[in-house]
Amino acid sequence: MARNTKIGDVFSVKINGSCKKYLQYIVSDLTQLNSDVIRAFKREYLLESNPDLKEVVKGEVEFYTHGVTKWGIKLGFWEKAGNVPDVGKTSHILFRDSSDYGKKINFSDNWWLWKINEDQRFVGKLYGDNRNAEIGIIMSPDSIVYRMAHGKYDFVYLQLNDDIIDKQ
Repeated sequence: MARNTKIGDVFSVKINGSCKKYLQYIVSDLTQLNSDVIRAFKREYLLESNPDLKEVVKGEVEFYTHGVTKWGIKLGFWEKAGNVPDVGKTSHILFRDSSDYGKKINFSDNWWLWKINEDQRFVGKLYGDNRNAEIGIIMSPDSIVYRMAHGKYDFVYLQLNDDIIDKQ
């Protein structure tokens, strides 16, 4: 089993006993430790189905995240289904992180935002569309699969001023 991954690789992710979803490695983000940026697709497929991957990657994106696709393969959380060079546009993807991460606090006014391979910028509180920025930390494969299955991560990150961010 090859464990090397490249941009455009598409992976099948078993969601439950009868369904699977797909994710795709779309770019490496130098801003976040050169980690893989992954887009996860919303549509579910039956486990025994074999959809056209070119159609899969045209589907609705459920979320974007940072991860290490090789870890997901090695740990058995997903398997490579093929490669589709069409990785979509990436210029609109916005990530967030807080300098309060890891501290025992309930909310943060110390948010940083960035786009892929661009410098982070401090914004303090998150307002407007910035509240929809994806969590920018590098996620473990099991957390990515959990979000694909349940629509949210398996942990509470921090609060956006007064709202808990666990409903990605």
